[in-house]
Amino acid sequence: MHIGLVGLGRMGNNMRARLEKSGITVTGYDTNPAVSDVATLADLVQALPAPRTVWVMVPAGKITDSVVTDLGGLLEKGDLIIDGGNSRFTEDFRHAEELAVKGVDFMDAGVSGGIWGLENGYGLMVGGSDAQVQRVLPVFDALRPEGPREEGFVHVGEVGAGHYAKMVHNGIEYALMQAYAEGYELLDTRKDIIKDVTGTFKAWQRGTVVRSWLLDLLVRALEADPEFDNIEGYVEDSGEGRWTVEEGIANAVPLPTISASIFARFVSRQKDSPAMKAVAALRNQFGGHAVKAVD
Repeated sequence: MHIGLVGLGRMGNNMRARLEKSGITVTGYDTNPAVSDVATLADLVQALPAPRTVWVMVPAGKITDSVVTDLGGLLEKGDLIIDGGNSRFTEDFRHAEELAVKGVDFMDAGVSGGIWGLENGYGLMVGGSDAQVQRVLPVFDALRPEGPREEGFVHVGEVGAGHYAKMVHNGIEYALMQAYAEGYELLDTRKDIIKDVTGTFKAWQRGTVVRSWLLDLLVRALEADPEFDNIEGYVEDSGEGRWTVEEGIANAVPLPTISASIFARFVSRQKDSPAMKAVAALRNQFGGHAVKAVD
């Protein structure tokens, strides 16, 4: 099998290596000529046998939209585009509709695994028709973790379903990370009682109900920098958490934990929170509680 891959960054390049290891031929395109196999998207399309399959692995938003639009102008009837980035599921509906005019098929694939996917495989959540899934099943089998297919791959539903599932996955991820982080801060604060914070998390890695890969990664980070002295407490969000909360609101599904984890990230970006200033002022006004003056 021979596919095209657009986007050869950290994940894309690792995905190419994993696919090639499984015997799939990959022609890659990237705006960085040092890693690209071809000079242009047009060259990529020309290099692929028909019917063509092109996997797009670029940042969500305007870049993905531009690549999908450009590919739509180059591909032919019966060709297939797979968006493997973190696009919003509503964008999948639009892309599928626009491409259908030319007879070009479209699928969305939520991909989890990060920089560890090359070694461990990627969790895949796919949206598209049964025929499309069967057509590129060897690609999914090459990318997913070894073992039973259902433990690393799911055909969630029609177009948009893959990215919807990945959106909720990332919303849960936000909340899990926040819980570990809050536990870390409490343990680290009580060093008069807890003499080994890293060791505590390490002891939770086997046999406890909170064990997980995220916990393993936290232990790895603590072993490298126990006090996180080299990390600023500023946390961005890439969109999926917000979209999950928006879907909760739209469907009247309560998401208090995921919502709180998003707002916690917003707090991390404020050097001196205006809201907390207001709380301090109110406590001073109604109770005479002391306030800390600005240095």
